[in-house]
Amino acid sequence: MSSIPENIGRIIYLGTPEIAVAPLRDLHLAGLEIPLVVTGKDKRRGRGSEESPSPVKQEAQKLGLSITHNLEEVMAVEADLGVVVAYGELISQEILNSLPMVNMHFSLLPRWRGAAPVERAILSGDELTGVCIMQIEKELDTGPTFRRSAIPILGTDMLGDLKLKLSDEGRSLLLDCVLNGFGAATPQIGKSSYAKKIQPDELQIDWEQSTEQICRLIRLEKAWTTVKGNRLSILEARIADLKDLLPGQVQGTVVGAGDGSVELLSVKPAGGRRIQGKDWVNGLHLDAKDRLGG
Repeated sequence: MSSIPENIGRIIYLGTPEIAVAPLRDLHLAGLEIPLVVTGKDKRRGRGSEESPSPVKQEAQKLGLSITHNLEEVMAVEADLGVVVAYGELISQEILNSLPMVNMHFSLLPRWRGAAPVERAILSGDELTGVCIMQIEKELDTGPTFRRSAIPILGTDMLGDLKLKLSDEGRSLLLDCVLNGFGAATPQIGKSSYAKKIQPDELQIDWEQSTEQICRLIRLEKAWTTVKGNRLSILEARIADLKDLLPGQVQGTVVGAGDGSVELLSVKPAGGRRIQGKDWVNGLHLDAKDRLGG
């Protein structure tokens, strides 16, 4: 693993999703030379069959930067540092030996190393999360940190909003490191935990679970259930007061859960658009035996 140089002038940037766009723009505006941007391959990112570039690729094109999908090309470009923000692939020891790299990681390491730290923090009911600027090592998210900042998780924070808060804080820390020097790194201390990628079946609501756990899942913005065999995305909800509903039973916009009930504020039927829960209920015809998820 290469050491971080005191003066940074040329940066190779590695990132893929929307959350990695603003840090790239910040580094460019700060006057850093960015000879190469490495990002994920073009793929389908919504409806339709056409492939589209990643958000980072689109931004790099606007900025007139050189772009590649091949990580190995890093070793052929002269640079002082590699900056990684949600790139999505592991980086080999060979590449790390050729170029020191730092990562903007969205957790308070060593808690929630891995692919989905913000999602796992929400699902676990963590009261705090944060962002670290850390040096990349071959082992996943084990490197020492140069900056870290804690951010409270509010019970109303949706995943996208929380990621935006973390990105804004991380951008400030990253620019401070690059422009003013990284300084000495601090080894990670404490018990580690692994934030594995969220699987599609984890996003299906189990109405036997507690209202708190169901609402946490909905805050990930991809939770879903079924109604009469059709898929229904639950986009926004809150804990309700009704106590006598069976799990999955619907009364107005309120659905029974394992320890109470949840009010559906906005939903998206399969093939439809986002609508208010009350508007969805107005067009719904359920028998007494019908249940969400049943």
